[in-house]
Amino acid sequence: MLELKPNLRGSLTHQVKATDLATNWRNDVPVLATPILLWLTELACMRAIEGTLSDGQMTVGLSHDTSHLAPTPSGWNIHIGARLEAIENRKLIFSVEGQDGQETILRGKHVRAIVDRERFLAGVEAKAKGPNANKIPTPQNGILTASANNTGAPS
Repeated sequence: MLELKPNLRGSLTHQVKATDLATNWRNDVPVLATPILLWLTELACMRAIEGTLSDGQMTVGLSHDTSHLAPTPSGWNIHIGARLEAIENRKLIFSVEGQDGQETILRGKHVRAIVDRERFLAGVEAKAKGPNANKIPTPQNGILTASANNTGAPS
């Protein structure tokens, strides 16, 4: 098993396909969608730490603090790189960057947490079978409360 330590790196190259475009995410521009780009950064981070976790361990995403800096059209290849900057107990802090051959398209940080796989999945199963399973949340206050001009559900 490899040692989990700062400066581990992972990367991937991905060709932008029609299924990766913002037009699939209720947007009208045919460029790489931010949710896909974030997913690819997660994959690059996971590649950076491949072979370093103990049996029964896995990582889950905790946060993204990134900027999607430029659009990338369909058919272009992008390269995503990740570097493990720091380890804080069970938190893994990565720097991430994306390029599309012309310019930097993404830069920022991604944080993952090391968890026990069985315990995590048991918690998911308990939540799925719990009293609030598939219940529509009722916002009480704050930003989840619908305003007078935006009360409908997304279509």
